Amino acid sequence: MKRKVIIVLSVIFIIFMASLFVFYLIKGDSSRWQVAIGGIIVSALPLLLLIRKNNPFNLPIIFGFYLFIFCSIFLGSIASFYLHFKWWDSTVHFYKGIYVGIVGITLYKLWIPEQARNGTSRWILFLFVLSLAVLAGALWEIYEFVGDQTFTHTMQRGGNTDTMHDLLWGFVGGLIVAIYSFVRKQKV
Repeated sequence: MKRKVIIVLSVIFIIFMASLFVFYLIKGDSSRWQVAIGGIIVSALPLLLLIRKNNPFNLPIIFGFYLFIFCSIFLGSIASFYLHFKWWDSTVHFYKGIYVGIVGITLYKLWIPEQARNGTSRWILFLFVLSLAVLAGALWEIYEFVGDQTFTHTMQRGGNTDTMHDLLWGFVGGLIVAIYSFVRKQKV
């Protein structure tokens, strides 16, 4: 079931982004067709999970990934929500912090055997989840910076202030999940 969902969602998003690529390429909108190419690549990433026989991610995490792609790449960049709604960028980064924190909990469960989890400090789990969310925020900002230097010139319109707001909102989202994992360690 999970395998079919990954294939269907990936194909739908790849076709959607490929259609946008062709549309904006014909229209001559270089900023949007370049973003659509990135959307095609990112939409195909979950297909790599099919290589693993035991995919550790449940369907809500997979849906959450596609929600992030849709909100950031399509609505944010292509539909210009980042320009029209000042709160959109912060909201997407906040969501990303929460999402990556949840992925961090899943990876913790995958990488740390159950018997070892009982002896693991709450602080280790807290720091792992928070650090993963902050790392994801930093990598995203590097992606935006490199993208602006080489292709679009539209991702960091606010410069350093935009970058710091993005990092802070991602940190807050990750912090919420890290606190949750600290408090609910036995249930996580």
